[in-house]
Amino acid sequence: MKPAAFEYLRPSSLEEALQYLADLGEDAKIMSGGQSLIPVLNMRLSTPKYLIDIGRVEDLSYIREEDGYLVIGALTKHRDVEFSQLVRKLCPLLVEAVRWIGHPQIRHRGTIGGSIAHADPSAELPCVIAALRGEIVIAHADGEETVTPDEFFLTYLLTSLQPDQMIKELRFPILPETAGYEFTEVSRRHGDFALVEIAAVIDLDENNEITLARLAAGGANPVPCVLEDAEEFLIGKEPTDEVLEEASVLASEQVEPDSDLHGSVEYRRSLVKALTKRALQTALKRAGGTKG
Repeated sequence: MKPAAFEYLRPSSLEEALQYLADLGEDAKIMSGGQSLIPVLNMRLSTPKYLIDIGRVEDLSYIREEDGYLVIGALTKHRDVEFSQLVRKLCPLLVEAVRWIGHPQIRHRGTIGGSIAHADPSAELPCVIAALRGEIVIAHADGEETVTPDEFFLTYLLTSLQPDQMIKELRFPILPETAGYEFTEVSRRHGDFALVEIAAVIDLDENNEITLARLAAGGANPVPCVLEDAEEFLIGKEPTDEVLEEASVLASEQVEPDSDLHGSVEYRRSLVKALTKRALQTALKRAGGTKG
């Protein structure tokens, strides 16, 4: 199929793009890298009258450190994040996650903001920003507002973005230098969307007790699922094998996956359990921790 007819608009500034959104409302759709939107248009799952291509808005592509956050502009390409030394230094979990996204061609064209706005629960970046308790900066003609991932992601492919709004930037808390991290997933084939994915961060004190635990699962709920029960269980404990096993069980009990052609509820829960333990083990090795 081909997309329905639309009028193509290409603003050169953020202000111009936001004015288009304010004027056109629900009749308009933003396109950044187009890696998710173009298939949707081709299948006519979305039929906007106006397509606003923000690819020329250069001031939306940046990576910088600011007030304890790694701040990334919405138009920043996945590839730029993947090879950024600043991202590697301040938030290496993000580099690990980006490398799982599709194939090099996808990462070369796809954008950070586009992935978040598309809100696929199996996508890597929503899982990471949820795990790290990051922030999403939303712009509109009258100003900006900052929302948390749990406020932003509503359900499958649905966010709190209003017709006159667009993502301006993403803010990821800077990880302690001593923290270990891991992102892992299982998919049917390399480059496919994940059946289940896990993002993990662990930090330890001088007594080898866990002082920081960040865990989230993707592909197992309609939105990225922060595994709070497992996080709370881990704090203050030595990371023995028994402790990691119990945390993984708690993680699997918190998710509410659907059953489909690719996997049953039980299978996806078993993946959450197995991948959580694997991710914690790797994060601990990177943090210098030990396993019992």
